Amino acid sequence: MKWNQLAQGLRPRVFTLSLGDFFDNQAEPEWRADAWAIIRECRNLDWLILTKRPQNIRKMLPPDWGDGYPQVWLGTTTENCKEASRRIRHLLAIPAKVHWLSAEPLLEPLELRCHLAPSGQHGINWVVGGGETGGNERYSNPDWFRDLRDQCRTTGAAYFMKQMTKKAEIPPDLLIREYP
Repeated sequence: MKWNQLAQGLRPRVFTLSLGDFFDNQAEPEWRADAWAIIRECRNLDWLILTKRPQNIRKMLPPDWGDGYPQVWLGTTTENCKEASRRIRHLLAIPAKVHWLSAEPLLEPLELRCHLAPSGQHGINWVVGGGETGGNERYSNPDWFRDLRDQCRTTGAAYFMKQMTKKAEIPPDLLIREYP
């Protein structure tokens, strides 16, 4: 597969199923098995898999998952404290090269320090922050993103600011695009 070839040492990232949920109960198991086969074959791509259903991950992993595929980053959405508390424990129970959070849309301040860790260590290695877009947006306070940025800095986790509410301009101090 041509898109699986490395280009000048770059390692492309694939945001997998961005308009769906890889671990949705309604997805056909045959579809997921085919997807895992492609992911297994494409070792030169990093596959970013995000879910709102981390409690389903374990039962939907391929039989050869072991300590995780080295090219797969597993993530979950954490828009508020309730969902962060519920979802992070399920995510971290699954071995993966990178564990990450999408705090999007961020609806309240989050305290994540006890879960954050630098790349290569067990914990959340990457946090993506973002405001809601698309109509009837709920507000995200820029200070909530600053706090996430600071939590990542103090723990060694990477931080990526994706967008502000209604795609407003990102303040210069928040224009951070780090990867683990």
